[in-house]
Amino acid sequence: MAWNDPGRNRNPWGNRPDRGAADLDEALRNLQQKLAGMFGGQGGGGAGGGEGGGGDATMRGFGAGTVVLVLVAIWAATGLYKVDAAERAVVTRFGQYVGTTEPGLRWHLPWPIETRQIVNVESVEGFSDQTRMLTSDENLVDINIAVQYRRAEARAYAFNVRDPESTLGEVSESAIREIVGRSRLDFVLEEGRQEIAARTKELIQRTLDSYETGIEVTSVNLQGVAVPEQVATAQRDAIKAREDKERLALEAQAYANDILPKARGSAARQLEDAQAYKARITADAEGEAERFSKLLAAYERAPGVTRQRLYFETLEQVLGNTNKVLVDTKGAGNMMYLPLDKLMERRTPSLTLDEQRQSAAARAPAQKLQAEAPVETVEARRERGTR
Repeated sequence: MAWNDPGRNRNPWGNRPDRGAADLDEALRNLQQKLAGMFGGQGGGGAGGGEGGGGDATMRGFGAGTVVLVLVAIWAATGLYKVDAAERAVVTRFGQYVGTTEPGLRWHLPWPIETRQIVNVESVEGFSDQTRMLTSDENLVDINIAVQYRRAEARAYAFNVRDPESTLGEVSESAIREIVGRSRLDFVLEEGRQEIAARTKELIQRTLDSYETGIEVTSVNLQGVAVPEQVATAQRDAIKAREDKERLALEAQAYANDILPKARGSAARQLEDAQAYKARITADAEGEAERFSKLLAAYERAPGVTRQRLYFETLEQVLGNTNKVLVDTKGAGNMMYLPLDKLMERRTPSLTLDEQRQSAAARAPAQKLQAEAPVETVEARRERGTR
């Protein structure tokens, strides 16, 4: 016979009565009684009266206290926490600062009475930022700056600034703009990177200290410094022109270093020659003056002898420096000329410039006397010879 035969009230799982609705009502009643016992109420209704009612109330009270104690224990356990060696915990009570706990296993009153904020004061973090700015000579430059920092003071980091990392980024950008804005482009691109990084780090730290952010900047590096592509060609031309200028300046300095010592040496030599010439001329003049004074004294003592001696000395000087020799042959009717000057040139060595000047100066008085003396003819000489 089929299980859904209308003649029988049966289900397909066997011959059992249907108690679904009754079990559900009983479960609801039990739940209501437990809740009422937890909150101090009395169970009502049903067949549970008389002596059995007192025992149920006692059991309900014991179960409620246990639940409360368990809940309180769980709530108190939420205040237990651990602080690592590199961390500090900032504890607040209803939002007001209470203290900073050191590393170890710690406990505070659970939320919402007290709260904690864990701050790592040892780890070094960093960020980088690329920006474009103007230099003092009005040139554009792209700079990529990298900043590393750590949270040195937990309380200042947690309370004094709303967003310390964002503040650090803004301060870093402002500082690098200020430092680069006071520097020239060639200084930024070449030898000034380390100095700019050091000055930027100092300015960032000074600004953060004035804000009391609790952040310590450990390093600032310029990872990239370049001119924009739009002006790169002009910048290369400017760099080449500056290099040419430096090269030409070095060449000019080298030329000056070479020519100036030579000029100074030549000037010193000429001065020494002039001093020597002055000393020699002065000594000659003083000697001539002294000789003339002695000659005058001798002339005053014996005028005739002194005059004759001077005449012979003059003729000796004149005839000793002449290149031609005239020979008067006695009893001949003509003069014999010998090219003794050519012979003397072969025997006489070449004179220096000073010797030639002295020889010319010695011949000048004799040549003047010879030019002023009357010309003696051959007949006169013959008559003088016969006499």
